[in-house]
Amino acid sequence: MTDLPFDRRDFVRTAGIAAGGLIAAPSFATTLGRAERELRVGVIGCGGRGTGAAVNALEASPDTRITAMGDLFADRLNSSLGRLQQQEIAKDGSRVDVPEERRFTGFDAFQGVIDSDCDIVILATPPGFRPQHFAAAIDGGKHVFMEKPVAVDAAGVRTVLEAAAKATADKRCVVAGTQRRHEQCYLEAMERIHGGGIGRPLVGRCYWNMGGLWNVAPEKDRSDMENQIRNWLYFTWLSGDHIVEQHVHNLDVINWAFQSVPEKVFGVGGRQARTGEDFGHIFDHFGLEYTYPEDRFAFSMCRQQTDTDGKVEEVVTGTEGTAMLSSGRARITGANPWRFTGRQRNPYVQEHMDLQAAIRGEAAYLNEGRRIAESTLTAIMGREAAYTGKVVTFEDALNSEQDLMPDVMEFAEMGRPAVPVPGRTKFDRSDDARVTGG
Repeated sequence: MTDLPFDRRDFVRTAGIAAGGLIAAPSFATTLGRAERELRVGVIGCGGRGTGAAVNALEASPDTRITAMGDLFADRLNSSLGRLQQQEIAKDGSRVDVPEERRFTGFDAFQGVIDSDCDIVILATPPGFRPQHFAAAIDGGKHVFMEKPVAVDAAGVRTVLEAAAKATADKRCVVAGTQRRHEQCYLEAMERIHGGGIGRPLVGRCYWNMGGLWNVAPEKDRSDMENQIRNWLYFTWLSGDHIVEQHVHNLDVINWAFQSVPEKVFGVGGRQARTGEDFGHIFDHFGLEYTYPEDRFAFSMCRQQTDTDGKVEEVVTGTEGTAMLSSGRARITGANPWRFTGRQRNPYVQEHMDLQAAIRGEAAYLNEGRRIAESTLTAIMGREAAYTGKVVTFEDALNSEQDLMPDVMEFAEMGRPAVPVPGRTKFDRSDDARVTGG
């Protein structure tokens, strides 16, 4: 594919017109036209998470194959393909079948994968691109596994909500990368929470506190656009900041426990440990209080600071007990004590098993698009409350005109976004936010 500039808004307008003329497709099981159970998978975004998701899709069933791959950068695609081919599960060569003509690079690589003869697409590019890619995949009649989060701004969330509704109409299955929703200990704990095991849930606490992560130093012979995309974690227009990119997992669990989305959020955040240019302009810590309907609230804390104590868990307290949840562990104290002692599959594999079962008609139809869009917006409103120092409501966030993505994708100079400053940074930012941070 080409590295020519790619106009995102022209694409969205054209895709919307095309979608208006489509007739809702019947279920996948009736259109497959193949006696075998084979599912062909295309990968869009060939970094660590895209490669990992492709491996998980192969692990989920012996009847899946990777047949197309796309990435902005050829070096990332080739590295990912090599790693996939070295997997024990794929060493016979038949399960990773990606010839040159089904390898796509450039800003429009996603469309090449979607146009290929695949049944499922994995969306694992930096999150800023997710809404466009998700809408295109659904318009292209594909089932979707998309990594979380699914947007970085309100405009992206609305795009995902619209595409998720179309997926339902067209019976395209959608699973998001919120693997806790497919993890046995969480499923059993939530069944008890929703069944009255802790009484009426009142208060939630959730944490993702950890050390630092990778970063890619800018290179002088690269444009601002390329340097930022290669170091995407540290730019809000690409990652959403770490509260959106990572802490969304924990916020999603609180929404799940409360069976609701928050009404408003207020809190703080800042940038103390990661202040150099290699770390873009995002914050390194957030502390937020979310207010939920029926006089409930949740405290949210996340940080990425080297040499600090880690804590990744969710705690929900009700009138009769407390549930404590983390990956691989769950327990309830109080009137109805319980501890998870069962066995569970790797949840990163289980989520692909659940998607594939739904596609084959072996399980109920599955579409997690709306749910993950709401949890993504929950994280976005928290980010904006910290960035601005203001109370932000769910409706504020959903209806905001904020759109952080560049109109035209090309390797050009962009300028370094400014670090948000509470009291000065405004929430409803559009063009100025892409370059200056508001």
